[in-house]
Amino acid sequence: MDLAWLAAGLGAGLVVIGGGLGIGKLAGSAMEATGRQPEATADIRTTMIIAAALIEGIAFFGLVICILLALKV
Repeated sequence: MDLAWLAAGLGAGLVVIGGGLGIGKLAGSAMEATGRQPEATADIRTTMIIAAALIEGIAFFGLVICILLALKV
């Protein structure tokens, strides 16, 4: 049972790191694209928000799996 807690903690940490890296790369690319083509800011922002929501959804799913693993009896 102790290993389930360890696995859940490590998994949650990896999910948070992965989500943060994904959002960071997305935001950096969007800012670069906006700097290169300012007239497309609205389209870039919309695409960025949709992609960020998908990244956060996957991260949330991973955290739910970790919680289920931690609460396993």
